[in-house]
Amino acid sequence: MMTSESSGELEEKSKSGHHLRGNSEYVRLAISDEPRVAEAETLQLQAESRIKSFYWWIKAILWCFVIIILALIFVKWAGPFIFEKVIYPILEWEATAFGRPVLAVVLVASLALFPVFLIPSGPSMWLAGMIFGYGLGFVIIMVGTTIGMVLPYLIGLMFRERIQQWLKRWPKNAAMIRLAGEGSWFHQFRVVALFRVSPFPYTIFNYAIVVTNMRFWPYLCGSIAGMVPEAYIYIYSGRLIRTLADAQYGKHRLTTVEIVYNVISFIIAIVTTVAFTVYAKRTLAELKMAEAREGATSVPGIRGLEMEKLPLERPKQLMFSSDLSS
Repeated sequence: MMTSESSGELEEKSKSGHHLRGNSEYVRLAISDEPRVAEAETLQLQAESRIKSFYWWIKAILWCFVIIILALIFVKWAGPFIFEKVIYPILEWEATAFGRPVLAVVLVASLALFPVFLIPSGPSMWLAGMIFGYGLGFVIIMVGTTIGMVLPYLIGLMFRERIQQWLKRWPKNAAMIRLAGEGSWFHQFRVVALFRVSPFPYTIFNYAIVVTNMRFWPYLCGSIAGMVPEAYIYIYSGRLIRTLADAQYGKHRLTTVEIVYNVISFIIAIVTTVAFTVYAKRTLAELKMAEAREGATSVPGIRGLEMEKLPLERPKQLMFSSDLSS
């Protein structure tokens, strides 16, 4: 005959068995649902990427139509006006007002001083290409822009606190600038070169970089390397403008070979510019994502404070003096 104690034990065992079966059933269902959830998330991400790609192609096609229409308007109306009222008078002024050595000095001075006052130096680069060609024009551009990158850097060192306060208004740009000052010598060199190629306004970058841990020599070498493609693009476009101006006013008649060469060169220049820009933007975005992943693994509060403050970790004296001593 079964006692009350044994019946109670059986009841507890049956309850515990039922509970265990319930837990195992729940675990089995949860585990079996995990691949389905992951698969659904993957499909959702793929659908979102397809939609983004579709919208990107639509924007690209629309921009192509807009560019073609603007190019036709320029060729039909704006181009002749600019050649007659701007380009050709500049060429005549260059031929009569200054000698070539004096004009070279003027262009170097403009390329050196314009970035200090946040003035675009593109017109001076065009003039260097139009007047001096690929060889001497490239030397003039690189000498002038190198001085124009060093001067804002040295001036910015004297106003680091003010620049730091000013950058707090644009935290995204500040985070990108901070990225340039991290890592090894090669990392700093690479990021600065990418900044020069990307659409980021380098006249502001010259001043803003001083609030990071950027050293002088990677900044200078990366800036020079990043300016080389831009210099050749400006020189080529300047030579093309001069060729078209000479053809417009009867000084030189373009042959079929020259027309084909100029058209192909123009297409290559446009494709190269777009390719450099896209590569630079994509690489900078990848570097920023990699830094965000590293920051997520560290203490989030400290990391966010560093991103917000852009700490002045290096002394205020000239940074390249420490590099020279090392």
